Parts: sequence; C-alpha cells; structure tokens
Amino acid sequence: MRNMMPKSFALLAGGALIAAAAHAEVDREGWPSSFTIGTASQGGTFYIYGSGWANLIADQLGDITGGGEVTGGPTQNLALVHNGDLAFGMTTMGPAADAMNGESPLAPGVVMDNACAMFPMYETPFSVTALSSSGITSISDIPDGSRIGFGPSGSTSDVYFPAILEELGVNFERRNGGWSDLGGQLQDGLLDVVAFAAGVPIPAVSQLEVQTDVNIIEFSEEEQAQIIDAFPVSEFMIPANTYETLEEDARAVSMWNFAIAACDLPESFVYEATRITMENNDRMMSVHRSAETSIPENIVYNTVMPFHPGAARWFNENGYEIADDMISQ
Repeated sequence: MRNMMPKSFALLAGGALIAAAAHAEVDREGWPSSFTIGTASQGGTFYIYGSGWANLIADQLGDITGGGEVTGGPTQNLALVHNGDLAFGMTTMGPAADAMNGESPLAPGVVMDNACAMFPMYETPFSVTALSSSGITSISDIPDGSRIGFGPSGSTSDVYFPAILEELGVNFERRNGGWSDLGGQLQDGLLDVVAFAAGVPIPAVSQLEVQTDVNIIEFSEEEQAQIIDAFPVSEFMIPANTYETLEEDARAVSMWNFAIAACDLPESFVYEATRITMENNDRMMSVHRSAETSIPENIVYNTVMPFHPGAARWFNENGYEIADDMISQ
C-alpha cells in the first residue's frame, strides 16, 4: 500500500501536466490582451456574477486580464457587444429576441447580429418588494400613483416590468436607477415599491432585510397565468430559503439569461472561455449561487440567437448538441 501512493500521485500529476500542456498549445492568434464583460448596475446579480466570471477566466488563462463593467444591463450589453465595445456581456432572452429582430429600444431597426450566445446562466425572476410598513402584501394592494422603481433605464426590468404591471391594472409613477440606489430610496420612503428583475437572491433585497422589515410580494395564480399569456416569460417559484423574509416559496415569473460574446472574437478564445466556465461550476457558485443553473443542459433555453462557433464547439464535443442552424456562420 505504501508503494502505491507515490504511483497514484505520479499518475495524477502526470495527467494534470498533460492537460496543462494541451491547453498551453491552444492557438491564441488574434486573442485580446484583456477583455471586459458588460454586467449591469452595482447591487444586482449581473454585476456580481459577471465580475466573478471575469476573474475566473483571467485566472485560468493566466496571461490575460479581465473585469466586469457597470452598464445599463441586458439591452445595453447587446448593443455594446454587437458594436465591438465589449468582448463579452450578459443578457436576457426577451431583449435578445428584440435585438435579433431589429427591435431594440436602443437602436430601432438595427439587427444586432454580431452578438452570439455563449452559455446559459440562470433564470431572472420578476418580483416585487415593499416595506412591511406600507401594508402592501399583494399586487392589488399597490395604490394608484405609487412610485415604483424599475431598475436601470433599458434593463430587462425596465423594458418588461412596467408593461407587466400595466397588464395587471396597476397605475404608477415610473422611476429608474441602480438596484442599490432604489433599495435605499425604498428604505427612505422615496419609493413605494421596487419591481426587481434579477437573479435571486438579489443583493439589494438581502441588504434591505438586514436593515428593515420588507414584504416580498408574489403574484396570484391568476396574475401569473395572465402574465405568461401576454409576455415571453415562464412559471417560477422563488424558494423560501432565498430570503429570511419568506416563509414559503413565492410565485413569480422568469426569463432565462445567457452570456454573450462578440461573434467576430477568435473561435479558440471563446472556446476556452466557455470551457473554463462550464468545467468550473463550483467556482461560479462560489461567486453567486444562481450559477447552480449555469450548466450545459440548459443550452436548450436559447432559441433566439446563434451560438458563437467557439462555444458551440465545446458543447458539441461534450455531448450537448447544438444544431448547425443555431451556430453563427
């Protein structure tokens, strides 16, 4: 038994060296010396997830630097990646469908075909938060003319949540801002409600729970069905253990988020970035627990934008088939 241990370690070390050598031989022609990932406002899940993701890629590649950048969120990220201002970004399927159809509110008529899908991230639930002192415990409780914060201008929340609440008959004054800022305004009584569309747990809501009593307001079954019928969303339940405030799962709706890359980035660069992310889910979950669903099986939730050839190659090599007509040419 004593003699087997060194051999076992030698085999493990040898395997690691072979793997390292294989990745060292990757063709790096045309790779950037640094990269930036478009996220969203500070205090939101996109910012935390994206900044951690950038650090993981840079750490694993070794000789390239990367970081997250505060942006207006999914809609702006599509435009910034399409225009070549950012290498990578994070978006949501609703804004992605609009961008692919030339219907982005930031650039009406422009088909954003230089933004390609990389990998699935997580679902974005749409949820409503109010102070407990407001007495608002349901959507129907929201008074006419309430001041509602919808996140950064042009974000998924800002594009879809006002229309969702209008569909449900809510009349409101619309406010925009970063999630942390809106959470502070809610606590200070400058807002009546914040309508969050972000991966859970939302840092701004978790912070509010520490400082004051809040109500996390779920949709009724009828409201959920009405929203699903009218918008590109699906059923979602916010698990009770997401927040201290919740005593049971809360009914919501959600959209899927995907990481995106400029379609003209070198195939080998995007392949390596995809490989690193998909093969280090434990590291991604240490960044934000929403990464639990950042797994290859969930590529099926992108039906609106082509995958980058580098990302598609990794998935196809690892048994997750992406059809040719869903790969950017």
